[in-house]
Amino acid sequence: MNIPQDLLYAKTHEWLRLSGASATVGITDHAQHELTDVVYVELPAVGTHVAAGQQICVVESVKAASDIYSPAAGTVESVNDALSSDPALLNTEPYGRGWIFTLRLDGEADLSSLKPPAAYAQQLAGQ
Repeated sequence: MNIPQDLLYAKTHEWLRLSGASATVGITDHAQHELTDVVYVELPAVGTHVAAGQQICVVESVKAASDIYSPAAGTVESVNDALSSDPALLNTEPYGRGWIFTLRLDGEADLSSLKPPAAYAQQLAGQ
């Protein structure tokens, strides 16, 4: 399983890449593997404010529809419109071109519930 070392991970299998006061969010390689072939992504609306752990969008695969949760509190700054025409990017490039949205993090965003790569790997090993 691919677990990049420069990301933080939610127990619900979303990843977060920090960049100053903003963060990019997507789903992990494990999540896309469990979903199998992604056929549709319901992107969040730009400007939506979310709390950490709040459901923000839905990913549909040939297998199931799955809620995606925001790993941190903030306001959606942008969404990956490429997923509208090519939702399979979540399967082929979950840590690259398959990102879902960016957040402008709330002031002192609490990221303490997110796991570093080694702890996320332990979570997966325990499943």
